[in-house]
Amino acid sequence: MVGSMVTVSLPDQSWLDAVGPVEGVTTLVWDPTQPPPEVELDVFVAPYMASPDKIEPIRQQPSVRLVQLLSAGVDAALPVVPDGVELANAHGVHDAATAELAVALVLASQRGFDEFAAAQAKGEWLPREFRPGLADKRVLVLGYGSVGSAIARRLAPFEVELTAVASRARDGDDFVDRIHGTDELLDLLPEHDIVISVLPGTAATKGMLGAETLAALPDGALVVNVGRGPALDTDAALAEAGRLRFALDVTDPEPLPADHPLWSAPGVIISPHVGGVTEAFRPRMVALLREQLRRLAAGEDPLHVVDRG
Repeated sequence: MVGSMVTVSLPDQSWLDAVGPVEGVTTLVWDPTQPPPEVELDVFVAPYMASPDKIEPIRQQPSVRLVQLLSAGVDAALPVVPDGVELANAHGVHDAATAELAVALVLASQRGFDEFAAAQAKGEWLPREFRPGLADKRVLVLGYGSVGSAIARRLAPFEVELTAVASRARDGDDFVDRIHGTDELLDLLPEHDIVISVLPGTAATKGMLGAETLAALPDGALVVNVGRGPALDTDAALAEAGRLRFALDVTDPEPLPADHPLWSAPGVIISPHVGGVTEAFRPRMVALLREQLRRLAAGEDPLHVVDRG
């Protein structure tokens, strides 16, 4: 794409040190809350989980040809990255960590860890109670891409029955015989005990888990969201809390206000959007950045460019 010498901004000194020298690449630090550098940039690496106001300053750098995100989600960047500027995400970097958290949230809810933690704080030894567990449960992964398949890989040894749903139907993989389209979702939901949403934040996915879809789930079903908060209609979730259970790493709104009713809704577990926040992130992201910069310096196409329609 760029070729020859490439000038790249990284969000802080720690990223510059971690990426190190790459042949054909000049790196510098630009914190987008500060004035732009006085050199022409080819590539802007946005801060991790940057809000739109921390990406929009690239408009002051018309030489930028690629915006590289440190996250898989692109919803914050899409409204502010100018037309003609390519946008690349961190595809694959967060798969393992997000899948870990999805499984952890499932197990925490299915085995009652939220209740155990509350009882521990009071010094209370709870009586034994048979919990739903995970073995033999019917699990539907909604938004079946690289993170979804990573979740399926980790769930398979738990002896569950897996169903995958994506935007369109297609052939299966090593974990499912077939991947269903979202047009089949309403028919599939009544036959499942657990739904794990990995849906991205787009107009098409907003409210996909709404009143009608949640009502289709059987009593006691668990809904896990490790994708984007708006995919789950918050009011619909509150209306179903108690009949259904929820384990949410993402919410709408986010951050969740201190007085929001989701905090105290029955059967709800909330983690503060930490799906990709593990020690695996930095080395995996550094490896992707180094490969991306090598490709650009060699005049090759960048990896993981988002189709902006």
